Amino acid sequence: MTSSPLKQVHLAAHFPGVNNTTIWTDPDAGSQIDLASFRTFAETAERGRFDYLFLAEGLRLREHKGRIHELDVVGRPNTLVILAALASLTTHIGLVGTLSSTFNEPADLARQLATLDHLSGGRAGWNVVTSSDAFHGQNFRRGGFLEYSERYERAEEFVRLSKRLWDSWESDAIAANPGRGEYLRQDGVQRINHVGKHFDIETISNVPRSPQRYPVIVQAGDSPAGRDFASANAEIIFSLHAAFEDGKRFFDDVKSRLPAVGRSKDSLLIMPAATFVVGDSEADARERSREEALAQISPQTAIAMLEQVWGRDLSDVDPDGPLPDLEPGDQLIRAGQANDLSKQRAQISKFREIAERESLSVRELMLKLNTRHTFVGTGSHIADEISRYVQGGAADGFVIVPSLIPNGLDRFVDEVIPELQERGVYREEYTPGATLRETLGLPSEPPSAEAPSGQLLGTGGAVGA
Repeated sequence: MTSSPLKQVHLAAHFPGVNNTTIWTDPDAGSQIDLASFRTFAETAERGRFDYLFLAEGLRLREHKGRIHELDVVGRPNTLVILAALASLTTHIGLVGTLSSTFNEPADLARQLATLDHLSGGRAGWNVVTSSDAFHGQNFRRGGFLEYSERYERAEEFVRLSKRLWDSWESDAIAANPGRGEYLRQDGVQRINHVGKHFDIETISNVPRSPQRYPVIVQAGDSPAGRDFASANAEIIFSLHAAFEDGKRFFDDVKSRLPAVGRSKDSLLIMPAATFVVGDSEADARERSREEALAQISPQTAIAMLEQVWGRDLSDVDPDGPLPDLEPGDQLIRAGQANDLSKQRAQISKFREIAERESLSVRELMLKLNTRHTFVGTGSHIADEISRYVQGGAADGFVIVPSLIPNGLDRFVDEVIPELQERGVYREEYTPGATLRETLGLPSEPPSAEAPSGQLLGTGGAVGA
């Protein structure tokens, strides 16, 4: 009796963004708006044979108590511009960007993504997000935001319409005309007429069919609607379920939805976000983890986090003292955040219970709740853990999030990757000329533009149908 072959580990490299995970105060921290930072990070990830590089997107600077959040780094550079630049500086690694389906338009964004796929030789991916608040909506003419039930309706219509645009050129629409170069066959391009709930479009796509046909679709929603959307449309889920048992429940739930929409279980990869600390020994790694946590949650950051829960100014609270003996307020602390008194009370009660049970100060509590590193140990130990998750059906791989740019991936690539390769669960080399979909081992035929019922959303279809 032969044993089943080991599942291969998939890894993505997340360029750190604006959050407390990233240690901007470190002397070795690079600039978030300097191409050299992105280039160094991308080259390291490609040296580590990562599947893709992943960028988040920020449509506005964060605000705290009505002011720009001064603990943030300056700038929120444009995702597609960075990925286009990296397409010329890399050869194999995929390039995936986060782009909102709420505050973009299909014809424009589909064109930009198809262009990136051409420029990169078929390495583009799109992390579809549904922006949820009026704070970000103020950037746009129509303003406001969509109700929860409509956000995924719009996203579904957006993605399916984008796929129709990407499919509107036949593969041989450009024909050779000896002596005069090339010409476009009139019958090789389809005119798109779409009337739906969220979009009313008549257009002809001006970009030929790209190398992958569609960019790889990534999605991060965790709600029932988000899971339904992912099962019908996505090829990767960027998950927050990084604990083994929790990850396994999420993995099993999402994969079980695929047969109902006519998909195989290997057509959707689940890749939780994962932080890490590599040490020379287990004890060294734990000490490094503690030091990183202290750098990630400064006294000022601890108070800012507490204010978001309490809904009131707490600038006079000692971060090294106990939780404040105050009721929640209704002050808008973080722009875009909606206060919910019942949820605030429940969270405050949970905070008090933990702090009293373990005798924790404000900062110690914030450290406990917000800085748990997913993998801590030697390169060998971390490789064992990553393989355990993948072989045990808790993940197909991980989106690795370092705490420092541009060199935060170095120890992972130098010490964890060789251990994974030694175990036979990670590639030694890229396949020359492979598209991102091929690098990921996904089926050559991605989820189509048609809803599972055979009817396009926006002309009678329904979310998750």
